[in-house]
Amino acid sequence: MAAHGVRADGFGGQGRARTLCAVLVAGVACAVLAAAGALPALGAAYTALSLHLEDRFHTQEPGPPARIALGPEGRDIRFAGAIGAGTAARLAALLAIHPEVTRIHLTSEGGLVEEATAIGDLIAARGLATYVPDYCVSACTLAFVRGAERYLVTDGRLGFHAPYDPGLFGQVVQADASAERAAYLAAGVDPAFAAEALAVASDSLWIPEPARLIRARVATALVDTDRFPDSTLDDDPSSAGARAAILGALPLLGALAGRGALAGRGDVLDALAAAYLDGYRAGLPEGAALDRLRAGAARAIARILRGADDATWVATGRVLLRAMRRADPQVCLSIGGAGNLLAAQDILDDDAAATVLARAAGQGAGAAMAAPAAEPARTTRIARDCAGLIAAYAEALARPGAGPILRELASHRGHPTREATALPR
Repeated sequence: MAAHGVRADGFGGQGRARTLCAVLVAGVACAVLAAAGALPALGAAYTALSLHLEDRFHTQEPGPPARIALGPEGRDIRFAGAIGAGTAARLAALLAIHPEVTRIHLTSEGGLVEEATAIGDLIAARGLATYVPDYCVSACTLAFVRGAERYLVTDGRLGFHAPYDPGLFGQVVQADASAERAAYLAAGVDPAFAAEALAVASDSLWIPEPARLIRARVATALVDTDRFPDSTLDDDPSSAGARAAILGALPLLGALAGRGALAGRGDVLDALAAAYLDGYRAGLPEGAALDRLRAGAARAIARILRGADDATWVATGRVLLRAMRRADPQVCLSIGGAGNLLAAQDILDDDAAATVLARAAGQGAGAAMAAPAAEPARTTRIARDCAGLIAAYAEALARPGAGPILRELASHRGHPTREATALPR
């Protein structure tokens, strides 16, 4: 967390030349002194010079402003990004025209302590709940702990370290932590926790276990992803952001990248991303959004596989069989009985599922609309249990021309299957 964020006004002409010269000379001098081992001896004098030059000439460019937006139905504010100068004022303006807001989602790498403290004051004054759907570190935690209720998603991260002042060219100068300590204690945080958090070096980061955060009264509750509206796209609620999010959630879909339109249905990834973005805008909880994404992806993959040739089905059958042998019985039925490559990918530790999917998708946009292959005469009863399904796959793969049989095995809908795999993030 940067303790100070004062930036000098711009400069030009001869002043610019003199400034550049001064900064370069200081940088070269420091490099020479460091090489000679003399820099530590300068101690406070060098630190003061570094802070003064950075405060005057701001060699570090500020990042993009945080995104602050009203969520669906006006009850949530989504905050994502660095806490820079003017951030608290922007939040105050949004809150002023939306009194119905009750909760703020915080996803931030930190920033200016003064701004984070001001944001915390706004949160406390309005009695807002705070929610971290992913991570909130450094100065962000000063805002988080001011929530009337402080929710952390089960796999979320809160990170702590001592405050610092930014020196020349990114030098980190540890600053006095009295104000931060007072802020944590005023929010009810356990004093021992606050002391430990602020003892962490400024260039390091401590991410405590969730149970410790609850005990220390930093967070008041751990919540699942189905509790609040999805915040996955808070930092980039665009089509490109949604596309990146679904590829992050379901890496198998990367096999479809660049494949273009499929069977007149348009680009598969674009369609899935659009549906995901619609759910985000509607305030669908993250868990439900991922469930819907997974179901839509499974349908799209099934359409692609229906148009695959027999050789591709043999390769797919081998992948499904390997996954079934590693899966628990219920997931095994989903993998083998529905040809569920998504579930297979979750279990396998290689890219075999992606390889066969890319192969199937690459067989042409018209493949999925082609007339289905004639169904083979059944030579074995469709199994209703995992062991029987594994045996049927193994038997089919031992025969020449197994593609049609495998296609039938993987599209059997005679009994319901329930998937129990974990959703990747």
